Amino acid sequence: MKRALNGWAQGKKTLKLATAFITILSAIAAMSQLARAQDDNEDPPARVARLGYLQGSVSFEPAGENDWVQAVPNRPMTTDDKLWADQNSRAEVQLGSSMIELAPNTGFSFLNLDDRTTQMEITAGAINVRVWSLDRDNVFEIDTPNQAFTVTEPGRYRVEASENGDYSVVTIWQGAGESTGNGQTYTLHAGQRTTFSGTSSLNAEVEQIGSPDDFDRWSESRWSRYDDSPSARYCSRDVVGFDDLDEYGSWRDDPQYGHVWFPRVNADWAPYHEGHWAWIDPWGWTWVDADPWGYAPFHYGRWAFVGNSWGWVPGPVNVYPVYAPALVVFVGGGGLAFGGNVAWFPLGPREVYVPSYRVSQAYVNRVNITNTTVNQTTITNVYNTTIIRNNTNITNVTYVNRNARGAVTAVPQRAFASAQPVQRSAVAVNSRQIASAPISTRAAVPPAQQAVLGIHANTANHVAAPPRAIATRAVVAKAAPPPRPPAFAARQQALAQHPGQPVPRQQLRQMASSAAATAAPLVKRAPPGRPATPTPAPANRSGNPPARNERPGANPPTVRPQPTPQPAPNNRPEPNQPAPNNRPEMNRPQPNRPEQPPARTDRPPSAQPNNRPEPNQPNNRPETNRPQPNRPEQPPARPERPSSVPQNNVPERQPAPNARPENNRAPQPPRNQNPSRPETPSPDNRPQPERPQSRPAPPPQHPSANDQRRPDQRKPDQRKNNEENQKPQ
Repeated sequence: MKRALNGWAQGKKTLKLATAFITILSAIAAMSQLARAQDDNEDPPARVARLGYLQGSVSFEPAGENDWVQAVPNRPMTTDDKLWADQNSRAEVQLGSSMIELAPNTGFSFLNLDDRTTQMEITAGAINVRVWSLDRDNVFEIDTPNQAFTVTEPGRYRVEASENGDYSVVTIWQGAGESTGNGQTYTLHAGQRTTFSGTSSLNAEVEQIGSPDDFDRWSESRWSRYDDSPSARYCSRDVVGFDDLDEYGSWRDDPQYGHVWFPRVNADWAPYHEGHWAWIDPWGWTWVDADPWGYAPFHYGRWAFVGNSWGWVPGPVNVYPVYAPALVVFVGGGGLAFGGNVAWFPLGPREVYVPSYRVSQAYVNRVNITNTTVNQTTITNVYNTTIIRNNTNITNVTYVNRNARGAVTAVPQRAFASAQPVQRSAVAVNSRQIASAPISTRAAVPPAQQAVLGIHANTANHVAAPPRAIATRAVVAKAAPPPRPPAFAARQQALAQHPGQPVPRQQLRQMASSAAATAAPLVKRAPPGRPATPTPAPANRSGNPPARNERPGANPPTVRPQPTPQPAPNNRPEPNQPAPNNRPEMNRPQPNRPEQPPARTDRPPSAQPNNRPEPNQPNNRPETNRPQPNRPEQPPARPERPSSVPQNNVPERQPAPNARPENNRAPQPPRNQNPSRPETPSPDNRPQPERPQSRPAPPPQHPSANDQRRPDQRKPDQRKNNEENQKPQ
């Protein structure tokens, strides 16, 4: 017994030790996961927008700044970057799986842009948006001064904001979405154009879409380039700007690199030679190419010198690509060599890109594997050497492009730091200097203010800018955007302490929060909305959008009136109700229909098609209306018609041409003269378009079938009129 008790005590002690050991391992694992999560929080977004196309006068304001400069194509765009398309101007912003077209007089900005959120604002003007793919957990939101529109399906959309900010218009050609504002949420469908008016209260009116205007047709032509691009066979459609490759180069197969794209350029051309360097947080030094096709080949894939030409090798087609600011390495210790010049050359296939900004190992894996074919072990070794050990100089890697013709480009440090054009400021370097200089992962050069504004920094405050009322206008947002980034002046000192390395993202967020506490808020969070139903638009609205070719959004929501007379306001069909039975086209005689009874010559004037009855006067309603059971003056319902059959959709049987007058079954004029097209109620939230008034019926040759009823079934005034008409002439 004693031995058994000792064994039980020893087992209990062992169990406690095992439990404690497991607890320690769990704590270590939790700390490791927390550290990895913190590292992941430092990773920048994997996608960045591109300012792809400019027409006319388009201005740009970098994130955190208050200076408008002339916009330049291929500028990467991220959170808080702003655009203004002036009169007779247009612009295009590309996001890989979506495109945004800006109409004239449009103020546009990204409130938030990361891997799961695309949140933009329109303070005035109009944009057309095409969304090709949308993950279920992603947010795609377009905010205006009085509502927030959330795209819920891929499709084609148009969103407008009036010049004074009191109404917005959402048009859906394809797709679906929700508009939220002032505690109301409206579900919108394809084929609808919805106008949201008011700021303190949100009113919604829905109508059918009219014909596209010039801006719509231009947007479609831009989108068709993406749909029909042959380059989609060779690289992922999420590579921003891949469709530009079709026009400016050609694809060839290489036995060593596979599919390679060769641009049509001069013989002495080299990549990363025609453009400038800009400072864009949180990535730091970013290449902005000067060629119209110069986006995808400089932020994705790798360059290779094949034969006597430079060719671009894309990453795997079926892998989502990760954006990189510039896929290069720098020549010289710390990025400086050759008497204060800065030099670089492009990375080749299977070579590892090491970011100059703080990232996790998972990010280094993604940015390399998605842009080239590279060994995982090689990535890990380079990461441990350059990032973990904080050794930016690389000494044990052989780069294939280091000695390629024209691969190395060098500029003075001042030109590099101030976004000067590289092709104008480049300096010559010899091969001996290049061979003996070390390789670095970053350029240890602190940026100047001009690098933030870009190559057109000298145009600051000398370009067209939005009116102050538009530039400072607040918008309604459903998702909470991050605070506005701090200005360059607030982080310039920190950048000088670590040349060439951006301020860590966590520190940037702290600086942004401090600045946001003192700045006026430009976003109003929409309260949780209750489902609401938009009302049909007034009958005098044609469904075509207002004229916006010159100043989109500056016109009132009304459109040109129809030339035909309009019904009284009280006769407008209510939503979700069938169209009224007394529409003029229901009484129009159909040609070549011998069975149709001719119109009566003695019809009272109040029953003519062009003399619509006034509201609250049931005695003057045409006889085609459905009888009301509780009105004694209304003729009784026909006993032979089943009450369960809807009278609106079933045409009445026509009498034989030789029907005798003494027949008690007097046929009524049918409500639908075309049996093959029965009337249907208007769909929810989709008002029926106005139809022109019918022409007067031709003079009849004999009394109408409506007069075949017995005298006691007619109204007193009808009996009197019929007796007078039946007197011999």
